[in-house]
Amino acid sequence: MKGMILAGFVWGTFLVCAASTQPVQSQGSEPLRIGALKYSGGGDWYQARTPLPNLIRFVREHTLIELAPEPEVVELTSNKLFNVPLLFLSGHGNIVLSDDEADRLRRFLSGGGFLYIDDDYGLDPFIRRELKKVFPESELVELPFSHPIYTTHFEFSHLPKIHEHDGEPPQGLGLFVDGRLAVFYTYETNISDGWESPEVHDTPPDKRQQALQFGTNVVAYALMN
Repeated sequence: MKGMILAGFVWGTFLVCAASTQPVQSQGSEPLRIGALKYSGGGDWYQARTPLPNLIRFVREHTLIELAPEPEVVELTSNKLFNVPLLFLSGHGNIVLSDDEADRLRRFLSGGGFLYIDDDYGLDPFIRRELKKVFPESELVELPFSHPIYTTHFEFSHLPKIHEHDGEPPQGLGLFVDGRLAVFYTYETNISDGWESPEVHDTPPDKRQQALQFGTNVVAYALMN
């Protein structure tokens, strides 16, 4: 199913380490494109789109992963869904998936796709509810810091906390499909705000660097597994 769901990609290339001598790229001359997930329900889905170009630029500068410079805005009802290996979802508020959207997301993830979710403060109760539509029998579990996503390219012994929000410790949560990490969810950290241009949130340079490095780990891990 993996080859059918993500048609147009040679998945063997994703097993090449981002630090290797060969770029990780799609079949042919087209670079890989990250998807910014556009969803319904009233939440500000575009929080996923605006910071991605900065992350993509950082990944291109610090790895051999060949990414398109701009993300692809992807709706779950669109066939674009099956042309990206990685989806990013963020926002502050409500998200509602129809039964058809939940089914298509389940097929995407079961077929080898990867979803990274970053709570931009306010998304948490809604995304947990909607993930239950996608995989009713699965639970989000906190990943230990020994998990490879923390060391795929840059070394992290903890999850960076970019914004304080409620002052709770940051969490990196995962949802596994047939033993494979298919959904990674960062909570109480707001990693993606650290990808925005410096003037947007006045994020200190060291925090912004940490956020971009950790985002690079997520991209590298998603394309290698």
